[in-house]
Amino acid sequence: MAGHKILVIDDSTVIRTMVRDMLPKGNFEVLEAKDGVEGINKIRQERPTIIMLDFLLPRMSGWEVFQQIQGQADLQSIPLVLMSGRKEEVAEKFREPFEYFEFVQKPFDQKGLIDAIKAAMTKAKRRPAADPTVPPTEGAGAAEVQALTIKIAKMQAEMDAMKKQMAQIMAFIKQKMK
Repeated sequence: MAGHKILVIDDSTVIRTMVRDMLPKGNFEVLEAKDGVEGINKIRQERPTIIMLDFLLPRMSGWEVFQQIQGQADLQSIPLVLMSGRKEEVAEKFREPFEYFEFVQKPFDQKGLIDAIKAAMTKAKRRPAADPTVPPTEGAGAAEVQALTIKIAKMQAEMDAMKKQMAQIMAFIKQKMK
């Protein structure tokens, strides 16, 4: 029995097949979707344990699929690996570091794929759980609140990284002054 149900959302049959072939046999049940609409439907129906999402998709882009996932508290906790051959397009929509999902650049090898999946699983565990006492909001307001919440979390991660860098710089300066 497969330990993980992985959904690969990519318009390229080659990529979907490549992911299926690179995963350890017996550990993964691989589901496939060829566009964003099919992908979001399969996410809701199948409840995969891991999602691999191409950024550039027909019918509904990877960005739109990501936004729908983020708009539902029960889907936010699913580990996500975003795939693209052009990281700069992804970086336009998402600021680095990618805090709650992992990015893998196409083409990737088996080690890169496995490392990305492991990192996505680790990042998903660090994500704060949605507060069940706060009622979900509808419409554009909910998307704006979610976007701001994500921005705040990213800013906090950036501040933490800057504090760490500052401490390293101070330690270096103190060492050189001895």
